[in-house]
Parts: sequence; structure tokens; C-alpha cells
Amino acid sequence: MLLNIIAFQVGWFACVLGGAHGWPWLGVVVTAALVALHLFRAARPRAETVLILFSGLLGAVADSLLTGLDLLRFPSGQWHPRFAPYWMIAMWMLFATTLNVSLRWLKPRLGLGALLGAVAGPLAYYGGAKLGGVSFGNPFAGLIAVAGVWTLAMPLLLIIANHWNGMAETVPTSAEPCMSAKADKPG
Repeated sequence: MLLNIIAFQVGWFACVLGGAHGWPWLGVVVTAALVALHLFRAARPRAETVLILFSGLLGAVADSLLTGLDLLRFPSGQWHPRFAPYWMIAMWMLFATTLNVSLRWLKPRLGLGALLGAVAGPLAYYGGAKLGGVSFGNPFAGLIAVAGVWTLAMPLLLIIANHWNGMAETVPTSAEPCMSAKADKPG
């Protein structure tokens, strides 16, 4: 779990600082290596790949919407001024590698996940702004919009992670929880 947390932080800084300093490819290269390591360690890499790709697609749509509304502005890495930069999409993909590892405890707690998304999402973007990776057309509106996106995105990603859990040795079935509950009862 600690390796997962450290890997995410290394990738986050590579993406933000690379984007801030005109090297948007740096975060993508670091993220690709970290995602490859994650998939190498996965019990079911195909399932984990689906989760990672879904997260990238969700991030591309969400951050492009905020960019298109001029709530977010990025210094580099955009194919079009109204679309999210590719290093941000990579960061969303990197975030997906935490869902079945260091954030797995959050999967049955969707309300807490929404609250965490509402708070941690804007804090991450604010931190990225302080490092020069993003700026806000209107800081208050931008942070509120990011909070709204992450309030919805976090529970959705947790649900998808629960279904596409490539880190689990076996796929849980509806019968397994009942069988384990019976095994836990005395008598």
C-alpha cells in the first residue's frame, strides 16, 4: 500500500511540474511507467486496465468541460485550447491505480468517497495551481466546479473499481458474502 501511495505522489508531481514547466510529456512518461508497474503487479491486469482507461476517459471529459468553460487553464500539453491536457488525463489514469490498493477501504463508503472527492479534489487542483500546472479563470467558481466534478467522480470511480478489481485474486460473486457470513457465525 505504501508503494502505491508513493508511486501516485511521484506521478502527480511529475505531471504537474512537467505541465508547469513546458514538459508535459514528462508526466505521461512517468505515469506510463507507474501504470505498467501497477499492471505487472495486478492479479487480473485486464480488469485493472479497464478501470484505468475508464478513469482516463472520465477525466478527459470532466476536465475538458471545465477547460471549455474557461474555469481551468493549463500552460502546456493541450491539443486544443478547450480540451484538458494529455498530462491531466494521465493523472486521472494514475489516480485509478489507487482505487483498488490504497483507497480500497473507501469502496463500501460511497458517501464518504463523495465527501473526500469534494474536499481533496479542489485541494489537489489548488496545489497544482500553486506549482504552476493549472490556473483558474475564476478561482472561486473553478474550485466549486472541481468540487462538484469530484463529488460525482469519486463514488463513480469507486463503483467501477469494485466491479473491475484487477488487484483481487478472485472475482467476488453474490454468493461469496453469504457463505463467508455463515462461516463467521458460531454454531
